[in-house]
Amino acid sequence: MIGASRGRARIGVLVPFTNTNLEADLALMRPEGVSFHYARLGGYEADEIPDADQMAALGASDIDEPLRLLAGARPDVILYGCTSATLTHGRSFDRALAGRIARTSGAATVTAAGALVAALEALGVKRIGFASPYVPQINDQAIAFLRDCFIETVSRAGVENPLGNYGQGELSPQDVFGLGLRCDSPEAEAIVLSCTDMRGVEVIGRLEQALGKPVVTSNQAMLFEALRGLGVAYGGAGFGMLFDKLTAGTALL
Repeated sequence: MIGASRGRARIGVLVPFTNTNLEADLALMRPEGVSFHYARLGGYEADEIPDADQMAALGASDIDEPLRLLAGARPDVILYGCTSATLTHGRSFDRALAGRIARTSGAATVTAAGALVAALEALGVKRIGFASPYVPQINDQAIAFLRDCFIETVSRAGVENPLGNYGQGELSPQDVFGLGLRCDSPEAEAIVLSCTDMRGVEVIGRLEQALGKPVVTSNQAMLFEALRGLGVAYGGAGFGMLFDKLTAGTALL
């Protein structure tokens, strides 16, 4: 590790500036001795609907300054904390962005979109139910992204009306629970709740109990991949079958 903080590891996080739930989710899931350090990203309009153009602009925006400041904390891993920002560009862009962050910072890098794929691979899942608060075009792009990674979406659910940046973050856990139920189907081996600003982490346990299958969220998947790469075991409970895969010494990043 570059410099273990508070006993185990430092995780840096690049988070869109209107996102209010990624930091709270990571605080809920934080393993003992792991610290989180944040820098905020711009590149989109707070008061516009976060459609495909807005999120593509975020993905393509200049992140040099927030990344430079975040690197000052000497993180062991950096999380790129927006799923739709790279889903809208495709798998090659996602990989290239992760590589650029890693080269610039010297830290291992996990993107939200890439973490979803890695989580599903760890679970051995090929067919999913997909839910998000995105506009339909981004949902289509997300499903195409996953298809390029050999993951088939067999059922899906979305919000009835387009939500703004703050509206996505204001969905209640019960709203998200309902989305998860609606996107399920007998063919789906797991449920994916995509969006780092959606309160999916709080309903993972309830949904898994109700559906009898794994539930993967953007924030849970990012932390899983970071901890797996660091070889940090997870002693907490309530955050899903995915976290059952975490054992000490499994450094796979």
